[in-house]
Amino acid sequence: MTPSDASGGAPSGAGDSRWSSLERPPLNAAALERALVVDGGLWSSVEVVAATGSTNTDLAARAAQLPEGAVLVAEEQSAGRGRLDRSWVAPARSGLFFSVLLKPGEGVPQERWGWLTLLAGVAAVTGLSRAAGVDTALKWPNDLLITVDGEERKTGGILAERVPGGGIVIGIGLNVTLTEDELPVPEAGSLLLAKAAVTDREPLLKAVLRSLERWYGDWRAAGGDPAASGLQEAYAANCVTLGRHVRADLPGGRTLTGTAEAVDADGRLVVRSAEDRHEAVGAGDVVHLRSVR
Repeated sequence: MTPSDASGGAPSGAGDSRWSSLERPPLNAAALERALVVDGGLWSSVEVVAATGSTNTDLAARAAQLPEGAVLVAEEQSAGRGRLDRSWVAPARSGLFFSVLLKPGEGVPQERWGWLTLLAGVAAVTGLSRAAGVDTALKWPNDLLITVDGEERKTGGILAERVPGGGIVIGIGLNVTLTEDELPVPEAGSLLLAKAAVTDREPLLKAVLRSLERWYGDWRAAGGDPAASGLQEAYAANCVTLGRHVRADLPGGRTLTGTAEAVDADGRLVVRSAEDRHEAVGAGDVVHLRSVR
């Protein structure tokens, strides 16, 4: 990893086209740290690196030596990872690619830690909706959706991984200024394509981290209880999967088709099949279907 200049300016070798685009300026690490690392706050450090393979991998490797609240941001990722071993790659400085280290501690039973992925989703959509001026929604469990020309598209994703020492690293990837020609797949989108009012990455990153700090604080204060903290209700309100006809591709090659009706107390998606049976889905790939088949 090569850290970016602490002042936020271009590193040596600024002739490199990755760093010369005025439309995609580098993040100002010093300004982010001043804004986010405050007395009594959650965030303990903010590090910005020019490029790395995966911020989740890097932060996980150092988690045992770091305090809770460490934030690692990369201007570019070459081996970003999503759920089900999917890759996440985008042009340099075209999005937000960052990971945070959380250590809920003994005050939150470990069986409730699974809610942290969903919590990060709620924090992202609420923070982005305010800061970017564009509606953002959730597809269960952790996809961030926006609307581009009337079509639902994925603009971001979340990956949470447990690390040694009683912590969890949560990685968030968000497409900000990708153009149509730069999208990895036609189903992807970006805040720019959704005509967001703000595509400056610094206020967007600050908004998401501040929202994450608030939701995490409420959840931890409630002992990880998703109902008492308001998290379960907020997730349901922002999840466009609910009420939709879906297909869930489950581990072992099994497929479940039906209507997504709720998110239960364990964060699982409750699907009602055509036979009127209810099944809670905790893992798998969920596809939104356009109509009942």
